[in-house]
Amino acid sequence: MEIANLCKILKENGIVGAGGAGFPTYGKISQKADTILMNCAECEPLLKLHRQLLATHAHEILKAFALVAETVQAKEAIIGIKEEYTSTITALEEFLGEFPMVRIHKLPGAYPMGDEVVLIYEATGKVVPPGGLPIECGVAVFNVETLLNVYRAVWEKQPVTDKCVTVVGEVENPITVRVPIGTRISEVVAMAGKITTDEPVYLLGGPMMGSFGADYQPVTKTTNAIIVLPKDHALVYRKNNRFSQAVARAASSCCQCQTCTDLCPRHALGHPIEPHMFMRAAVNKDFQNLEPFLDTMFCSSCGLCENFSCPQGLSPRTMIAEYKNGLRKAGVRPPTAEAAPVKASREYRRVPEERLMARLGLTKYDKNAILDNRIRGAKEVKIRLSQHIGAPAKACVNVGDIVQLGDLIGAAADGLSVNIHASITGKVKEVTSEYVLIVNEA
Repeated sequence: MEIANLCKILKENGIVGAGGAGFPTYGKISQKADTILMNCAECEPLLKLHRQLLATHAHEILKAFALVAETVQAKEAIIGIKEEYTSTITALEEFLGEFPMVRIHKLPGAYPMGDEVVLIYEATGKVVPPGGLPIECGVAVFNVETLLNVYRAVWEKQPVTDKCVTVVGEVENPITVRVPIGTRISEVVAMAGKITTDEPVYLLGGPMMGSFGADYQPVTKTTNAIIVLPKDHALVYRKNNRFSQAVARAASSCCQCQTCTDLCPRHALGHPIEPHMFMRAAVNKDFQNLEPFLDTMFCSSCGLCENFSCPQGLSPRTMIAEYKNGLRKAGVRPPTAEAAPVKASREYRRVPEERLMARLGLTKYDKNAILDNRIRGAKEVKIRLSQHIGAPAKACVNVGDIVQLGDLIGAAADGLSVNIHASITGKVKEVTSEYVLIVNEA
């Protein structure tokens, strides 16, 4: 298939990264990619859906992966998957003979193995430049569910209308479900049975990089997990940490032990990020040397420094994020920097996922969350017109219109953008510049 044709299919069918920031997938299809990677690292603790989908739909996903590789004329296609996902690896091996250019690279069970920069080095030995993109070293990375959506768009002519979501934590029956995009968080949680805590909070995404949301919020194309936690859980306190508190605690307790830097995965790959130097400069308001502040722009926000590394329980990530966001709002761009040599100590400073999960107080929630592959129904969906990096789609329906599942309701805008589609059949009840509300009145 020609690159232009594949990009057209992906854009028209609304395919974006099914996790993270939701980068439009057609933007990654380039002949500059001599290597393509499938990310099945399942980076964060408790997340299940990628390994489950890959085990269940191994042939379809491999077919889509091979198509992308052939289209961009890549030299190799690598599946990065943690070595403990044995059942998924077995499912893949059944079909690998049909795809000679595809190979499996087994990853250690460490965090943050799913970070693109870390994954690329593990699987290829290449280092993405500080502040750069994977394509700068000839690599394009796609996650498992994204590739399943590619298969459905190319072979089944189906746009993206549903999302797989793992529901774990304080619920009766942890589960991974497929739901229409726009379904309320509360309705998805109800599919996992009774909530087993009196004052639940909802962590959307993984425990390290996810954020808290309300039960009325809608599922989007990037919603991978809903973790239900008690209001008084230690992780909730930590994530609700205020910047002013973080600075005050750091000023009184940071002993410059450098553990945050020693265990920083980007620092280990030679990127110029040293959290301990930033902490020293920030708490002392020392602006003579601006490098520690500018180098915050190379932070991946993985959260290891404050959720695992710091022996004082301080919050480097919270403070770094505040400064980094301030610099971006002021129009400051990341400085040009070369990567230093990869640290020889790197392989001895990986953080085992089991230890991280225990440190976060989440071990008791690590349950099967079996995949229910049926598409669940919804009476009402609130479909956001911006579920991806780039320009929001523009609504192309009106209040009162009857739409069918899969109909176009938001047309891709100029620039980097994708189409948005109806996730249920029903009547359009509300249209704004931000969302379309559809109700099934049957």
